[in-house]
Amino acid sequence: MNTKNIYVKDIRAGDRVSDLFLVTEKNMAISQKGNPYLNLKLRDTTGEVEGRVWDRAAEMNGIFQTGDIIQIQSQAVSFRNMIQLSISKISVVNDPAVTPADYLPSSASDTSEMFEALMEIIRTIQNPHLKALLDLIFGDEKTADAFRKAPAAKGFHHAYIGGLLEHTLSVTQLLDPVTQHYRQVNRDLAMTGGILHDIGKIHELSFDGTMDYTDEGRLVGHIVLAVEFVNTKIAAIENFPKQLALELRHILLSHHGVLEFGSPKRPKTLEALIVNFIDDLDAKTNAFSGFMNAPGNESDWTPYHRLLERFIYKGQKPGSEGQENS
Repeated sequence: MNTKNIYVKDIRAGDRVSDLFLVTEKNMAISQKGNPYLNLKLRDTTGEVEGRVWDRAAEMNGIFQTGDIIQIQSQAVSFRNMIQLSISKISVVNDPAVTPADYLPSSASDTSEMFEALMEIIRTIQNPHLKALLDLIFGDEKTADAFRKAPAAKGFHHAYIGGLLEHTLSVTQLLDPVTQHYRQVNRDLAMTGGILHDIGKIHELSFDGTMDYTDEGRLVGHIVLAVEFVNTKIAAIENFPKQLALELRHILLSHHGVLEFGSPKRPKTLEALIVNFIDDLDAKTNAFSGFMNAPGNESDWTPYHRLLERFIYKGQKPGSEGQENS
């Protein structure tokens, strides 16, 4: 049986790396000298690393596909303060005991415990219509199972198995004290909006093999998918108040805050405003942390983050200040 010995988090410049990785992206490119090369993103449970095939790139490209587990022989080098694998040999792993799901990262927290914590929060909802809606959604085992497994995104934040649940629980736990602080806010409505704001991601993202967008995800997106999903559940609840449904749908539609980030509407209620800010806070905190802790970068600063449009300061390593002053 093929077994894995070297993990992304442990790779250092200069290491010879002969091991198994999941291919999450691949594309052919042209170097500055006009030569074709193969650009890869390789993953295991501890992180993602870029790979390059400089020799026989076209030939290597035909050997495997995105989503395959491959065995590589490579040399780890440092490029712009990040580890990159210079690959000399590739073969596809056909062992049925080795599956792509084994190479996907997962939440550090226990999904069963997180799900039970979310159910405890749902039990505090006093509005009977909102409570009935949440019970109907999470009482369906197919939905609940997908919600426990789904990532919250493909790459920006909580991009791992269980990430959607972890993010949703964190958002909801943050909303609780905020809604108690601002007494004029409808707590049950804000909390329900927080719990359901990303429910569309169980349909937007695929996560059985590689994590990627579904056709629905690319053509419609999780915001509209969430509203459609919640609308069908509301329709099954007798006498669900029209105004309450309208304000809940508004939270889902506006939770990205601005039109440029994909929200069809900007927040126009207190509940929608608060969900937007708490969602943004939790997503960006996770994105900052993940980028700061990415393997292979030993600098006090991260590389430039294209989506966040900034470098991020990681802080000096223990003892570095004393070394500078010595």
